[in-house]
Amino acid sequence: MPEIDANRLLKDLYAAREIGKYKTGVHRPTYSPQDVESRHWLAGRLADAGLEASIDGIGNVYGLDPRPGRKLLLGSHMETQNRAGWLDGVMGVIYGLEIARALGTGIDVAAWADEEGHFGSFIGSRSFCGLLTEQEMDVCSNRETGQSLRDALREAGFSGRARRLIDQARYRGYIEAHIEQGQELEDHHLRIGVVTAIVGSRRYRIEFKGQQNHAGTTRMAIRKDAGVALVKLAAAIEAAFPKIAGPRTVWTAGDIKLDPGAPSIVPGGAELVFQFRDTDPAILDALAAKLDELIVEANQGPCEVHIAYHSATEPAAMDAGFRAALTTAAQGRAPGLHQAMPSGAGHDAQILSHRLPSAMLFVPSIGGISHHYTENTRDADIVLGCQVMADACAALLEKV
Repeated sequence: MPEIDANRLLKDLYAAREIGKYKTGVHRPTYSPQDVESRHWLAGRLADAGLEASIDGIGNVYGLDPRPGRKLLLGSHMETQNRAGWLDGVMGVIYGLEIARALGTGIDVAAWADEEGHFGSFIGSRSFCGLLTEQEMDVCSNRETGQSLRDALREAGFSGRARRLIDQARYRGYIEAHIEQGQELEDHHLRIGVVTAIVGSRRYRIEFKGQQNHAGTTRMAIRKDAGVALVKLAAAIEAAFPKIAGPRTVWTAGDIKLDPGAPSIVPGGAELVFQFRDTDPAILDALAAKLDELIVEANQGPCEVHIAYHSATEPAAMDAGFRAALTTAAQGRAPGLHQAMPSGAGHDAQILSHRLPSAMLFVPSIGGISHHYTENTRDADIVLGCQVMADACAALLEKV
């Protein structure tokens, strides 16, 4: 099996860390100057490796092997959450770069735009897979600033470029590496996770309409307190969901707002941003049905409650043959220190799996921390993960 160059791998990761550096992490939101700089930096590194480098009209970066034959596509993303970690996404991209150099042929590399969802849902990988329409691009905007996707692409210098579409005949499949973003591997003293499936999710914005009024003069019996209605629904969810959930189901009330949010005013409005995740579509459907029931019950109270926004992603099973190749490679490099496991976070691999056989490899996150600037992984685990992935890629390419 070909050997990767550990020093070269780490040097590239440390160099990428300097672009948008924030404390011990990185602040590189999608299409920000720092993100754009990182994409041009990556294109230069891909070209230096002998790949045909380009950036397309959605901001995806590609390094294509110019030699004949079917390829494996490796990738992840360059942008980050705000003031977040230095490995989330970029590690998988630099793995692809290093494996392309180590194997010499058969590897294409991609860095997908906006996996982190600043403007939409997996817009880079969905664009590549032909799942992002021009009409959807017209309405996408930055979740914090409101800037339109079209304006952001124009400022980034990507507007007017063609969007590359997948050539399925070119590829044997897709593999993505990532930090675990949890602590199961660390807790069990393991070094490699081979992903079985990526969770699907249901996301909601639930609005509550009551009557704003004076907190001192409005009798409790006649109040229409939107904040109380929100809290009651959240409590009802916490009581009902465990009876339906599977062993790895999770749900989160990630954002709560009260209107006007003042100490002496009964809230006339409230908003709850809520999501749940699982790898089993039947469980997701059952939870969605239960939430609908709870909202009907909530409307029996003094406030109006309704779902203002709803989106969904479906679970994605990883390819059995690719999983087997990663497992064999893990056993060869780290005997007994690997396990099969689902991904509780969404990744571009779930989009690519609709078009290509796909797989994912995890390395441990120290303390399970992710989406925070203290996110980290030991250098030895970063290097091991890349070598395992390189071994699996070499084995899969032999079968083409």
